[in-house]
Amino acid sequence: MKDFLRKLELPAFIRDSRLTASVIIILVLSLLGGIIGMIMNPLFGLALVLIFILTVVFAIYGTYVLAGNANNYAINLSYRIKRSEQEAMIKMPLGILLYDDEHKVQWVNPYLQLYLKDDDVIGHTIESVDPNLDKLLNAAVKAKTAENRIVQWDGHKFEMVVQDDLGVIYLLDITKYAKIEEKYKAERLAIGQIFIDNYDELSETMHDQDLASMSSYIQNTLSDYAKKFKAYLKRIDEDHFLILMHMHELSKMEKDKFSVLDKIRQETSRSNMPLTLSIGIAFGSDSLTEVANQAQSNLDLALGRGGDQVVLRQPGKDARFYGGKSNPMEKRTRVRARMVSQAISELFKDADQVFVVGHQRPDMDSVGSGIGVVKIARLHGVKAHFVLDTIKTNYDVGRLVVRMQEKHDNDIFIDPKDALDATTDKSVLVMVDHSKYSITYSKDLYDRLKNRIIVIDHHRRGEEFPENPMLTYVEPYASSACELVTEMIEYQQPAGGKRVLTDLEATAMLAGIVVDTKKFSLRTGTRTFDAASYLRSIGADSAVVSSLLKEDIDSFLERTHLVATLKMVKPHMAVICGPDDQVIDPIITAQAADTALDLENVGASFAITRRNQDTIGISARSMGKINVQIIMEKLGGGGHLSNAATQIKGITVDEARKKLLAAIDEYENENE
Repeated sequence: MKDFLRKLELPAFIRDSRLTASVIIILVLSLLGGIIGMIMNPLFGLALVLIFILTVVFAIYGTYVLAGNANNYAINLSYRIKRSEQEAMIKMPLGILLYDDEHKVQWVNPYLQLYLKDDDVIGHTIESVDPNLDKLLNAAVKAKTAENRIVQWDGHKFEMVVQDDLGVIYLLDITKYAKIEEKYKAERLAIGQIFIDNYDELSETMHDQDLASMSSYIQNTLSDYAKKFKAYLKRIDEDHFLILMHMHELSKMEKDKFSVLDKIRQETSRSNMPLTLSIGIAFGSDSLTEVANQAQSNLDLALGRGGDQVVLRQPGKDARFYGGKSNPMEKRTRVRARMVSQAISELFKDADQVFVVGHQRPDMDSVGSGIGVVKIARLHGVKAHFVLDTIKTNYDVGRLVVRMQEKHDNDIFIDPKDALDATTDKSVLVMVDHSKYSITYSKDLYDRLKNRIIVIDHHRRGEEFPENPMLTYVEPYASSACELVTEMIEYQQPAGGKRVLTDLEATAMLAGIVVDTKKFSLRTGTRTFDAASYLRSIGADSAVVSSLLKEDIDSFLERTHLVATLKMVKPHMAVICGPDDQVIDPIITAQAADTALDLENVGASFAITRRNQDTIGISARSMGKINVQIIMEKLGGGGHLSNAATQIKGITVDEARKKLLAAIDEYENENE
């Protein structure tokens, strides 16, 4: 009986109390029916009793069969589940490896065994079995995370999970899906805009036949270049092209360093019609509108940096620059200077006051151009000031401040705190001689008026630029900001023959030009001399300029000691290093770099000194053949092709020198 009951182990669904109660009720009612039938009619009652007995027997037998079937089903299902688990462990495309505390292999499933070349691996260390797999394991353990990691191993891509506490490695081969993703990325569309920098200037002086020949040459050269990289090229204007390409072809263009820039520059120069290209290319967004707008923004950045270069950038990422090997060509028209002069006058008339700000540690170009902008604003009856702490200035700016105080003409300057207190929503901030907001003289004032900004600068435009300036006048061809502002002043028309600048103010602006051109020896064009001539004609005194720019004896000796450390690190490249435990004025550092250019066989110079306890500064100068701006940008700085700088925090002078040498090597590799 016990064996029978053991065999008659009921499934859970039959042992349910509600079902059991229903069966008992039915049996009791059947039994009562049989008893009542016996009372009424013995034969009929006997028949009911027999039926009841048969029902009970069939119920018990049915339950027994049902229990057996259910148990067989459960056993079969359990077997199939375990078998499928075993098959999955063995055959599914998931590599599993068990290891002990010493990283010895304890077990590996057959799928992963295929990647291990069917060798006997049990008992061996993972490092001896496959050193690369051991490196991936150590990296995952060191990361202390159980999250999936995408790794490259044995020519395949895997999604790797390591449970070090259990000693298990899971490797899912995702090579197939990685290739699909790579193909998708490779075939995404990139949009570029190509602009011929100086087409208008050259076309004005060329005969129709020469112009047609030049236009045909550019079209054919760009078409051949586009065909080489399977790109689509469309001319949309005389000096404007649209180019479309896949990302994998754009990568090839990058490896080629966009050689079409050099080809067109060199071949058109030989034909005495020098042309350069500016190209802006964008990619990386699902929205074609966003990519197209970014391409236009990249082209604007390339033009703002002086042209003859390519700017690549996807929305929200840092830009990559190629080219920029030539000095920006001087414009032959003053139309833009006149238009900017008129536009800035209109903006000033709508402002309640104007604040002009230079870069940190402002030099004579920054202060001189700032004074010029202040006088333009005051010419239109607008309150205007140049933001400067007159107590903390360089020696040349300090001499200018003293002279202006002597002439009771020092109301031009305002302390940064006073300027911030006086600011209203209708005030305008003019940034002169810089466009990077991180180096502006008053960051608080910039943050307060960042939606009412005007930029006037002669440095190549970088990625860090005010987001929505009211007016931008960035001309890298110019020698100095003072040159740009002088041309603007020439187009101002004061009422009643009133002078815009006093003699001393004109002298300050001339001093700014002298400083930035190294006494008219660098970055000097015809318009530089025109601006200097105009300033001289309205009262600028060259003798006073010399007096303002005189160097004191201590600064001279310090600069001489700096230059004495000069060492040639490359042909035509010199590096000057100051002591790491001594803070040196950045003006002296810049002067040391300038002085090095006067030496024979020095085409570019770099002066490295400590600015403060946490910052190293590098001033870079060039005679024009070496683009020091690109080198400084690699170190987080910027500037002009022949005049650039950067600041690096948290390192020593020697470490900065090593970083500089690495940047120079990278620059040379890019421009072989």
